[in-house]
Amino acid sequence: MVIPSLFYYNSEQFIGPRSPFLGCKKYSRLFFPNTKCMNKNKQFCGIDISKDVFDVVDHEDNHHQYPNDQSGFKEFRKILTKQSHCVMEVTGSYYQGLATWLHSKSIDVSVVNPLSVKRFIQMRLKTSKTDKADARMIRLYSEAENPDLWQPPSEYIIEANELHRLISLLLRQRTALKNKLHSLRAKGITKSLVITSVRRQIRNLDNEVSTLEVKLEEVVKAHQADLITRLCSIPGIGKRTAIYLIVLTQGFEKFETSRQLISYFGLDPTIHESGSSVRGKSRISKTGNNLIRNLLFMCSFTACKHNKSCREIYQRIIAKGKSKKLALIAVANKLLKQSLAIAKSGLYYDENYRSVNLNNM
Repeated sequence: MVIPSLFYYNSEQFIGPRSPFLGCKKYSRLFFPNTKCMNKNKQFCGIDISKDVFDVVDHEDNHHQYPNDQSGFKEFRKILTKQSHCVMEVTGSYYQGLATWLHSKSIDVSVVNPLSVKRFIQMRLKTSKTDKADARMIRLYSEAENPDLWQPPSEYIIEANELHRLISLLLRQRTALKNKLHSLRAKGITKSLVITSVRRQIRNLDNEVSTLEVKLEEVVKAHQADLITRLCSIPGIGKRTAIYLIVLTQGFEKFETSRQLISYFGLDPTIHESGSSVRGKSRISKTGNNLIRNLLFMCSFTACKHNKSCREIYQRIIAKGKSKKLALIAVANKLLKQSLAIAKSGLYYDENYRSVNLNNM
């Protein structure tokens, strides 16, 4: 029997894991049963959550409403069975209490992307929007898609994410203050109480961000010190970028392919073309976290000089007459591919590493 390779590579660099039965319908049915078969005994409950209450439409299309607190969770529990599968959208932080509570009670729960549900609603040409209607559409979406079960992140990931969000908030405030300072100088104002105050606040924010980033590094290092070291072995990836990559990907556990990772950080190209008249300019989607996107873009400058694979990609794109910015984005994508490969393989970066495809043996 020929065993397919568990990993795949391009001509230059290890990219990441894949299913050994990817693209094979016969084995897909064996290892990944048909969705409708999996849904047969499930009783989906669509949940629309707001700050104070959450609306539920159960598998029999009955509507319920409960307060979004412990008492409401316990009341909701009374209508659930062993076959119940609760599905809700990512709604800020409002969903986390209920999702965590349901998971602690061993009840199947999924948390889905609101955009996926929105597109599902648009596909059905629904125009009315109420909490009850949204809960019903979430249930119908669940029956059609059978979303994966949600797993609560580790405690250190939760703490690290809160630190990251606070750092991002402070950085936005600092940017606003720097813009204000630039505006004042452009008006010819160089000495005033306002300028003194703005400078003082910028210094305070710089100190606060530095303190929080030190704490963030300590939290992540306590659990992922080896992964940080391996990611930093990639020429172009610095410690700060490595830490943010680990935090935002939950140690790369959320991703199986580099395409998923690139799309998650908004570095995937979007093309707008239709017929002969619509020829939109190709751009990156810019979804997801802009901080890590900016960090990767800055890392790409170093990678072009010291990372062999990245340098070759950059030179090849420039030789085709493309812009330097496009080439740097391609380098940033390559860095993400290498990061995922390093995280999944447990190896350090080696520019001469080559795959051994068992299919060719």
